[in-house]
Amino acid sequence: MDMQIKVVKLEAPEDCNIILGQSHFIKTIEDLYEAIFNTVPGAKFGIAFSEASGDCLVRIEGNNDELSELAGEKMLEIGCGHSFLIFLKNAFPINVSQRIKSVPEVVNLFCATANPVEILIAETEQGRGIIGVIDGFKPVGIETEEDIIFRKKFLREIGYKF
Repeated sequence: MDMQIKVVKLEAPEDCNIILGQSHFIKTIEDLYEAIFNTVPGAKFGIAFSEASGDCLVRIEGNNDELSELAGEKMLEIGCGHSFLIFLKNAFPINVSQRIKSVPEVVNLFCATANPVEILIAETEQGRGIIGVIDGFKPVGIETEEDIIFRKKFLREIGYKF
């Protein structure tokens, strides 16, 4: 059997985050919409879900046309069945990731980030599958006392710690 490894680069639009995951059923697209909308009503988002059987279409939903269209285009480029891509604005993945994981069809999250992402894809005669992601950049060192102080202050300034 012949297999190739491919890389698809993915960058979030300005002020957006990316959530990339794996799921298994056509209703995923509507359930993800409801999960995000009901968790953070002010969020703007676009979702694309790639079918792995039947019509094998990329299904698109969202409450922002630009983000929905972009998610659809990128999901078609990724081309892996039973995967989904969310572009999220006015919310952070930390606000919705547990809710997304609780959607019955969702089986895995590969990443939730604002960093540039490289998606590692295995391709065979049958199709394509995500085998991993490279999220951002490699570490350059271990944080110093000054870095610890900055981290703790930053988390409190943005309201994630008391």
